[in-house]
Formats: sequence, C-alpha cells, structure tokens
Amino acid sequence: MTKNYVGEYRQKLVSAEEAVTLVGSGDWVAYGHFAMAPRFLDEALAKRKDELRDVKIRCVCPMQIVEVAKVDPKYEHFIYHSGFLSPYDRHLGDRCMHISGLYHNGPATIRNGHAAHPRVFFLKTAPMDNHGFFNFGTSCSYHRALCDVADHIVVEVNNKAPVCLGGEQESVHISEVTHVVETDNYDMPVLPHDIPATDVQKSIASHIVEELEDGCTLQLGIGGLPNYVGKILAESDLKDLGVHSEMMCDAFVDLFEKGKITGRCKTRHKYKMVYTFALGSQRLYDFLDHNPACGIYPVDICNNPEEIGQNYKQVAINNAIMVDIYGQVSSESADFRQISGTGGQLDFTYGAWLSEGGKSFICMPSTNRLKDGRTVSRIVPFITPGNIVTAPRTIPMFIVTEYGKANIIGKSVWQRAEMLINIAHPDFRDELIKDAQKQKIWTRTNKIE
Repeated sequence: MTKNYVGEYRQKLVSAEEAVTLVGSGDWVAYGHFAMAPRFLDEALAKRKDELRDVKIRCVCPMQIVEVAKVDPKYEHFIYHSGFLSPYDRHLGDRCMHISGLYHNGPATIRNGHAAHPRVFFLKTAPMDNHGFFNFGTSCSYHRALCDVADHIVVEVNNKAPVCLGGEQESVHISEVTHVVETDNYDMPVLPHDIPATDVQKSIASHIVEELEDGCTLQLGIGGLPNYVGKILAESDLKDLGVHSEMMCDAFVDLFEKGKITGRCKTRHKYKMVYTFALGSQRLYDFLDHNPACGIYPVDICNNPEEIGQNYKQVAINNAIMVDIYGQVSSESADFRQISGTGGQLDFTYGAWLSEGGKSFICMPSTNRLKDGRTVSRIVPFITPGNIVTAPRTIPMFIVTEYGKANIIGKSVWQRAEMLINIAHPDFRDELIKDAQKQKIWTRTNKIE
C-alpha cells in the first residue's frame, strides 16, 4: 500500500507571508525558471522590503515582472539577477543584473559551489501526486540542482501547471520541502500560438528548410521564424523527424499532430521529444500534460553538446543580432545593454557540429532599423565594443540572412569575409569590402556575386 502523504503536506502548508520569513538580510534566494517562476511568494517577499537589506535573488527568464526588483530601484533591499533576460526583465532596465554562463553548465555551477549558495529556493510546481512528489511542470532547467543545495525549498502549488514527464530529475518530494504554499491557481503564462512571420523570416526559413532531410532531429526556439519553419515542414514530404530541443514550442505540436515527428531515427532518447523547458500556448501545455511522447530533462543532459551530438542529423536553429566577417556571433546584447543571454545557443550549435550529418544555422535579417531611423547592416566588419560574443568563430556552421546562407566551417578568413559579405544587404557590401581590405583579409581572388 502506498504511504499517505496528506498529513505531512498539511503540516507544511503555510501562507506565502509565513513562508518568506525564511529569508534574512544578506541571503541569496533562487526562483523557479520561465513559466514556473513563483508569483505569490515573490509578491510576499517584496512586501518585506523594509525589513530586509542586501537580499540577492536569481532567476531565469521569468514570464512576469519580478516584484522584488520593481519595488526597489536603488538595490538597497533586493538585488535581482537573471540568467537569461525575458521581455519582463528587459522592462526593468538596470534593476535586472545578468548572470552569464553556458546554460548546460548551470547544474554543475550550482552543485560545485561556484555560484553563491541559495538559502531558499522558491518555485511553482504542479500539485503533489499520490507518491508525495511535486512535478516541476514546464521548467526542469536546473531546478533539481537548486533543490539539492538550498537550505530550504518552498513550493508554490498551482493545479494549472502541466505534469511534464521525465526524463529525469523532474520533481521534488514532500520530505525535502520546508513549506507548501497554495495559490488561487492563476493561469499559466501563455504566448501566442501563431506568431506571423515577416517576409524576411519566410526567406530565411526557406534557405534553412532546403538543407533538412528525413530523419533529422530538430531544435527550434520561439517566434515567427521557428513557427514558419514548422509550417513549411508540416506541409513538406519530410518524415520521421525527431526532437531534441532546449525549448518545447507550439511548432512541435503541429508537426507531431501532422505525423511528421516520430523520433524513429533518433540514436539518443529514441522516440522521445526531449526538452528542458516549455513556453507557448495553453494548447502546448495541454499537449505536454502526462504525455509519454515527451521527456523533460535537466539542462545538463538536454543541452550537453556531447549528448546532443549523439543524435543523428541534429539540426540547431538560432537567432543572432550581429555577425562579423570573421564569423563571430553576437546574440545577447546591444552595445552595453544585455538583451537576453547565451542560453543554449552555443550548446546546440556545437552539439549539431558533433552530430553525424548535423547542421547548425545562425539566422538574422541582413539589416536593423535604429530608433533614429537609420538602417544598419547586421553583418559587420568586427563585433563592436560593448557587444558580447555569444558564439566564437570556430563553432557556427551556416549563417543565414534573407539573401542566402554561408557555411563558414573550415573556411579561411578571406573566404569567410567573401561568403558573409555575399549574404549582407546589397547596400552595404561595398563598404564591407573596404573594411575587409583595411583588415587585410581580402585578396585579389575575392569576388562578390
């Protein structure tokens, strides 16, 4: 007979206001990631502002405004950090500090003590099951690592969180939990299912899809481009696709329901759609709930390049802000302003390189329109000061704009310059050639088509 954990649950059940008294001045506090960031506990902690000083909070891409940052713009009481900035984090401006790192290294960074020790871990979970476990819902990420090291774990239970099957390390047991906080079961944060693609994104998608083959394993992200790639694939003749993707998104649901995804050709986690977090529509969350076709894994498994590289024909599709004519990729900052984070871009770009028949794509429009009305090239002579190099020039394979794609692997500096200038906007090619000449990476044999 299964043990009944209801009594232990009731003993640990408290209000959010009582739970946050675990936090003292000077502590580090961890929040759940993405759609599983806690709302009730965050609001309750923010109300203790005047009682506390120098409390540091860390999160990853929360899909809500974090109250502790909002109430303390001078960092006197709370200093808020994000490992990957969400739109809500960007809205906070300098009230959100960035913690950089390779996403797949997150669990080891926590467990090995490289990161500051979290006294308390606050996270949203699905309700406790009959065996006493709280499922991490749509964010496995490095939640288990935080549970392993935190002095206290407080779960904020929400019955609208889907139960996302592992995989592994996708839950925490009542015996490990200090407090349980119940909520009004507020809705999961949702993203639009059908984000329209621009004409430029459609052109980029067409360049990518012509490189894909039967049996390839996909990594897609969020936005108009991956959605449109999914639409093209859904109507294509490709078959037996697999999924090994940091993020589970709505495009995969469409492909699965069209019969395009089987996972039959995968050589790792065969037949499973592997991911470490999910963001999307309510339809996506309903699809994930108790679905054995999907396996959520901690990020040190899902995003481990060697794990990714074991898949057959792994495809990685990611966005960039700027690429220089050497092949360096900047995807997370604009001047000195952090926009997002390294995330899993480098993990999957390198993982695809390690894969038999794998291909990686770094995608961007050829130009960017600035606030002052000027249009500038996204392909540049060199990464400008203040911008962060997300992927070094030794890792990316295909760079893609609406003007074509360039496979820069194994190419010399002058070959790279020629190939990348060829896919720059025509209005900027002459100037880029002059820059390449100044930088002594242009030869008499170079030519632009």
